[in-house]
Amino acid sequence: MNEYDHITIDNKQVTIENEKNLLELIRKAGINLPTFCYHSELSVYGACRLCMVEVEGMGLVPSCSTPPSPNMKVKTNTEEIRKMRKIIVELLLANHSQNCPTCQKSANCQLQALARRLGITEIRFKNQSRNLPVDDSSPSIVRDPNKCVLCGDCVRICSEVQSIGAIDFAFRGAKTIVIPSFGKDLDKVECVNCGQCARVCPTGALIPKSVVDDVWKALHNPKKVVIAQIAPAVRVAIGEMFGLEPGVISTGQTVAALKAIGFHRVYDTCFTADLTVIEESNEFIRRIAQNKHLPQFTSCCPAWVKFVEQYYPDFVQHLSSCRSPQQMFGALTKELLSAQLNIKKEDIVVVSVMPCTAKKFEAERTEFNHNGIKDVDHVLTTQELGRMIEEAGLNFSNLEPESFNLPFGFKTGAGVIFGNSGGVSEAVLRYVTEKLTGERRENYEFKNVRGDNGIREMVFTLGGRDYTMAIVSGLGNARNLLERIKSNETRYDFVEVMACPGGCVGGAGQPVFTDVETRRKRTKGIYENDRMLELHKSQDNPYITELYNTFLGEVGGERAHGLLHTHYRSRKRIIDKDMHLSYSDKEEGLEVNVCFGTGCFIKGSQKIFRGILDYINTNGLKNKVNVIASFCFESCDRGPVARIGDEVIEHCTVDTAIESIRRYTESHV
Repeated sequence: MNEYDHITIDNKQVTIENEKNLLELIRKAGINLPTFCYHSELSVYGACRLCMVEVEGMGLVPSCSTPPSPNMKVKTNTEEIRKMRKIIVELLLANHSQNCPTCQKSANCQLQALARRLGITEIRFKNQSRNLPVDDSSPSIVRDPNKCVLCGDCVRICSEVQSIGAIDFAFRGAKTIVIPSFGKDLDKVECVNCGQCARVCPTGALIPKSVVDDVWKALHNPKKVVIAQIAPAVRVAIGEMFGLEPGVISTGQTVAALKAIGFHRVYDTCFTADLTVIEESNEFIRRIAQNKHLPQFTSCCPAWVKFVEQYYPDFVQHLSSCRSPQQMFGALTKELLSAQLNIKKEDIVVVSVMPCTAKKFEAERTEFNHNGIKDVDHVLTTQELGRMIEEAGLNFSNLEPESFNLPFGFKTGAGVIFGNSGGVSEAVLRYVTEKLTGERRENYEFKNVRGDNGIREMVFTLGGRDYTMAIVSGLGNARNLLERIKSNETRYDFVEVMACPGGCVGGAGQPVFTDVETRRKRTKGIYENDRMLELHKSQDNPYITELYNTFLGEVGGERAHGLLHTHYRSRKRIIDKDMHLSYSDKEEGLEVNVCFGTGCFIKGSQKIFRGILDYINTNGLKNKVNVIASFCFESCDRGPVARIGDEVIEHCTVDTAIESIRRYTESHV
């Protein structure tokens, strides 16, 4: 292509630059061509056919998968195309749950928007919806297959961007459905609760799980003191729900809304983000001194933590022991406020407002539940808070801004930038560079850690030593990086990972967006908020200093460790019954269990399983051996693990398993 190449779209010439397909050129021309299955972040799928256009000499073609050629003549809005689009949408509606007024996605449903745009006032086809059960097992996401339009967006983002593959297509023809692995519920499979599937879902088939009713119940209970904390990324996105531009900082209005709704105190999670910087940075300095468990991984993102627990248990000890800012806040406020207000911890209700669906899962972890009292009681997404503000009848844009309560409402810019990918790393650098050199830096920004790339690397030198750092967003990128570390292809001292592309600003709990420019504007808003604050380094937060002096004691000390740190563990990918692949007709037959948990699976348990089955088939042992794929023996560091009868074999191989089976069968002839 050269700079003069162009195509004609609806009689208008459009220059071809670096567009991959006709759809990009059509949108460049200002025409919002409808589509369900096209996302610039994902591979081209071409399933919905809504983006069909007429190309002279080619006829009707899907614009999303047709590359542009010079001098093409394209029509996007012929009578035939309009009829075809209406039929496609009517057929989707006929196979769709039609309880639209009560659907949580109603205001942002792409199917509704297209029906309205195409002037569909009646559905000429018989309703074929199947009334399938709704899966609300996950603490983070609700899956309603009755609202699925089979666009495949959720399948592709889970597999291509996040490298999880927790959901996929199953069955054929009219019975096709998108379901989790093995047809299980979401909470039983390797879903990490990141919610990116819900972010790209065009309908209400996948949505963040709502706890709005639970929060209202707590607010209406006169015996409860209800506390809110607001995450950094919320302040640059919630305004979108009320007509404001992405990136507009709406902190004051958000605080005012929460107080008007009935929250007794409103605090800023950025305060405990500052606290996280102090604890995590000193943990990093200790690890460097001991040369132990490097690189240190950040632990602020619960989806990333679960990813490591499931897929890379050998790296669990590399995770920072610091709780996330959300969980630090819950533990700290319940400990302090119960004493200050002379009330029981169970009468303090901590509600988090987060951009993230995985935070709902994190709040439910057993590590953060002590004697039945959770550190964080409820997690609202940005979307849910927006709905509560609407339910309360508040005019968000006209609210007079109000201030956070102190001391947990005071923060520095280092805590605010946690909302962006690279923000944790930059906040740590603002601390570590002064801590290790003993010199104060006037320039607080480290712009070389910022950017859109999913993997960014940098080297910084302090005290004559080079330190390597990687910043990662998106779990597919995280997997690539971990594989490089495992193979000794590269090494790092510090690695920040956020599960959502772009960081928390792109979380699944944020207002729905399809244009990556929205995420960029939110990112810009976070950095602008940092610049507007008086203080930019966590170590300069006077309330953090006072907290250590009067309550926590030494950084990383006994009290600080008890409230602000935790531990992580290997975790099963699949939870439920084992899979029986071969059966003995005799009750006394040998039972063989091969672990298919994450640690064993990645170390070759599937090879052992196949080897055992081949041996059984070759030697006529089908009626003597019962082979079972177990989902975890929870001995991930000693895998692969198999149990042959009563014998547990760690670091198992095909040969050792077969030898054990041979000994058993020979002794039971």
